[in-house]
Amino acid sequence: MTIRENFKMAVDSIFSNKLRSLLTMLGIIIGIAAVIAILSIGNGATSEITKTFNDFGASTISLSLSDNASTDATITDADINALKKSIPEITRISPDNTVTTTVQSDFESRTAVAFSGTTDLQYTNRSMESTLIYGRYFNQNDYDDAKEVVVITEDTATTLFNGRQNVIGEDIQLLSNAGNTVNLTIIGIVEGTFKELQGSFDLSQMPLFLALPLTTIEKLNPTVHLMNNLTVQVTDKDAIESVSNRMVRLLETRHDTVGENFYTATNFLQALDQVDSVLGLFVNFIAAVAAIALLVGGIGVMNIMLVSVTERTREIGTRKALGATTTTILFQFLMEAVILTLIGGILGLFLGILLANGISSALNIVPTITLGSVVLVLLFSTAVGIFFGIYPARKAAKLDPIEALRYE
Repeated sequence: MTIRENFKMAVDSIFSNKLRSLLTMLGIIIGIAAVIAILSIGNGATSEITKTFNDFGASTISLSLSDNASTDATITDADINALKKSIPEITRISPDNTVTTTVQSDFESRTAVAFSGTTDLQYTNRSMESTLIYGRYFNQNDYDDAKEVVVITEDTATTLFNGRQNVIGEDIQLLSNAGNTVNLTIIGIVEGTFKELQGSFDLSQMPLFLALPLTTIEKLNPTVHLMNNLTVQVTDKDAIESVSNRMVRLLETRHDTVGENFYTATNFLQALDQVDSVLGLFVNFIAAVAAIALLVGGIGVMNIMLVSVTERTREIGTRKALGATTTTILFQFLMEAVILTLIGGILGLFLGILLANGISSALNIVPTITLGSVVLVLLFSTAVGIFFGIYPARKAAKLDPIEALRYE
């Protein structure tokens, strides 16, 4: 008997009991759908995280000072200039200085987060790198002369000035807990930090955001020039390791702290690798748990094939009496099991794609379905059919034709 004839007989047998075949395939369908959906959503989430890190800056380094470092090791403005001069791969560099303060205008007083740094702050700080709507950012002259200028978000403008957005030239005051006050003139307005959340949440209790030169905020906090953190952007992500090591060595030399390990340079590629590793383990674990449904489905296939062998005992005896070999009978029932699981795998694949798209749409991510995943799923479903179909097929093939013909 040819493969084509065996295939036709297997298909006829499956479709002659449609409901039973569908129920048998249900475990396979659910298992495959769950695995495909989980892998697709997991890959999509990984891609989204990677994109977020790239948007933030895959070529960004965070340089920090350890808590046990002495005051003499604190990073200064002179260190920043030395780093920029000695390491040409550095394109942007600014301290990560944040002060929670009170900001007030003639109309309103609110809690605010004040970011301060060099002129590169507009590129290194995520909260204040939005598109300028009005005015300009502070420049090197503002920084060198410690001018009392400030850039605010549109949220801050509308809150402090009764809904007005273009408030260039207006004055605000910053107040510290120690009672110090600095008057600032608004020179720039950037897009709102919470713009996307407007209408979704009550933003009245959210802090306001503003940015000003590090030299200016020293008037409010005299110790702010002693920096513990720097954000550095380099020309190319391939230069990250080299630049990181050179920055640490230069600071250690300048502050005579060689071997003290006071300075640590980390980059977002390292963080991305860690996130990818953890997320990959999590996704694979959940997919493995979902794959248990495939084993349950395989047991269901074996069970129904055993029932099929019992029901068709006389048919098997007749075929053997007419000359069918043990191998032919074995191959026929094995093919039936494989086709059953393969159809279940294909149906599960389409269901998994639908689930992945539906869930991903709700999570606002794009599912990633790879060709490798599709091939792996189909091969796995075929392997399940072979593994759980061997025993029933062997049982059918070993039936004695005389005993089979006598079976009622």
